[in-house]
Amino acid sequence: VQLQASGGGLVQAGGSLRLSCAASGRLFSDNVLGWYRQPPGQERELVAEIGSGGITNYADSVKGRFTISRDNDKNTVYLQMHSLKPEDTAIYYCHAKDLWDYWGQGTQVTVSS
Repeated sequence: VQLQASGGGLVQAGGSLRLSCAASGRLFSDNVLGWYRQPPGQERELVAEIGSGGITNYADSVKGRFTISRDNDKNTVYLQMHSLKPEDTAIYYCHAKDLWDYWGQGTQVTVSS
């Protein structure tokens, strides 16, 4: 399975971005798709994840601002980000987990103040 992320970029504080991640290959039907991020000089952290049944989990720092969704027909996971803050600046990685873990290549999100 390969994950291809897209949609990062530079945005002003308060703006919005939408990240997409398409999975090629076959995942087991029971899987979790998600987004992690790694701010400069910090460790990678969970942003949001969504199970194959649609149950979601968000980091406290993004609740109410970010929405994760998935299209199972397209094997794609999305992260809609609103009200972006400078502290959201990071490399965002998509992640898939079934019996194994898979990582995308990362996409840069930069929020200017």
